[in-house]
Amino acid sequence: MTDGVARNEDVLIAGAGPTGLTLAVELARRGAGVRIVDAAPVPHRESRGKGLQPRTLEVLEDVGITERALAAGTTRLPFRKYFDGAHVNDTDPFADARPTPDAPYERGLLIGQWQVEKLLRERLAEFGIDVESGTEVTGFEQDEDGVTAFLADGGRIRAGYLVGCDGGRSRVRKAMGVRFDGTTDETQSMVVGDVEAEGISRDVWHQWFASDGAGVMLCPMPGTNSFQFQSGPELGADGEPLPPSLESFQRIFDRYAGVPGVTLTDPTWLSVWRVNVRMADRLRVGRVLLAGDAAHIHPIAGGLGMNTGIQDAYNLGWKLALATAGLADPGLLDTYEEERLPVAAWTLGISTELYARVREAVREPGTGVEAAAPPPMGTGYRWSSLARGSLADPATASDPATVGDPDVLRPGDRAPDAPCLDASGDPVRLFQVYADPRFTLLGFGAEVAGAVGKLGAEYEGLVQAFAIDGGDLRDHEGHAHRAYGVSDPALVLVRPDNHVALLTRDPDEVTEYLSRIVLITPKE
Repeated sequence: MTDGVARNEDVLIAGAGPTGLTLAVELARRGAGVRIVDAAPVPHRESRGKGLQPRTLEVLEDVGITERALAAGTTRLPFRKYFDGAHVNDTDPFADARPTPDAPYERGLLIGQWQVEKLLRERLAEFGIDVESGTEVTGFEQDEDGVTAFLADGGRIRAGYLVGCDGGRSRVRKAMGVRFDGTTDETQSMVVGDVEAEGISRDVWHQWFASDGAGVMLCPMPGTNSFQFQSGPELGADGEPLPPSLESFQRIFDRYAGVPGVTLTDPTWLSVWRVNVRMADRLRVGRVLLAGDAAHIHPIAGGLGMNTGIQDAYNLGWKLALATAGLADPGLLDTYEEERLPVAAWTLGISTELYARVREAVREPGTGVEAAAPPPMGTGYRWSSLARGSLADPATASDPATVGDPDVLRPGDRAPDAPCLDASGDPVRLFQVYADPRFTLLGFGAEVAGAVGKLGAEYEGLVQAFAIDGGDLRDHEGHAHRAYGVSDPALVLVRPDNHVALLTRDPDEVTEYLSRIVLITPKE
């Protein structure tokens, strides 16, 4: 039981799923004091959301776990479709995808959600922080100086900020009085779970569909003996869905797969999923914020929920770290909602459309779930007030669906990767450079090299500065110049969450930009 004595923390995170854990790591590596609690008594071992998109892999590289995730999951799993019992085809929709200098991850990663959480907990432990299991935040009070969170066991925790990452039924969100607008369709549901199945290949994602529009899917989960089972529910004599069980899973499998001798065993997760499309109307009320499923819940298609939550945390982490350190203008936290709420709305629309496309695809003999592959996520925030200046015409986008010309880099965009050489002549990628938790200033051309050094010295604790081809980094193959669309001279300021903050030729604009965000007086 948590003691009843309030203890001061910079940030209290309620919920230790992928969103809460990512946020905790982001805060910890930036020096903020973090406490993370979770209502569950022990970590789960359920596959749940089972895919990481390429942009999420970039985010998790910065967080420090992508290499471990790639070792635990797989990026190559063909789809095998059957229709009315007959094998139709094997396809890999990403067979021709290749990494590029500016985008090192060309395809997503299949990995169980519990494995992602395990890797994030291990990363968090490297900062000396463990999840406090069996500890649920039930409510809070906030004042000018902080938040007092109330726990189910009667304890209290005092923190500067509280972030609700406690899922679709978030008690933090309810205590905030935030609306959770949307719909729940009780007529559309599916059963999902983790089971073992001897006698069937683990080299493909099996998708059995029938002309009546129903079917079953078995996806082998890497690093385990389990398959994730997905199907419409079995109906009882009254026409109502039956609760999920191993027996009902077996009957569904036998009906649609028609593979003799395969017995499903060892269920470790049995669940019902219903179509929920909901989004909070606000992400911040004073010192309390929402992220992940607590802020938005999605149809299952495309696996966008876990990815969106991780990217929420990545956006919020650096801003909260500056706020708790007393270095940020208070308005900086408002940009979290400004940037992520439109993304949540866009993602809800896309995932709803994908779910409809999946339901149509299963009726077509020549197509499969790959026909509903999601569009790329995390391309940027061109509409944000933090996106300033351009070397070309300003962007006109106001939401994620109208981003303007995607081939011209704009402020707010995801910062591209590029291979370079460091001052010693050793290979280094820009993503490795950006792993530093500060802003990064890149100066292209000898004309701005002096200004780059001066700005780096003036904002030493906030900005790391590199003169490209000026001694710090060498763009030996020209990939950085091409990716950033610049010619000498140019200055590129990259945010701590690896989005382009500013494109300019004027060093004074860098100073002006930083002065709007942070409460730091440059060193003389």
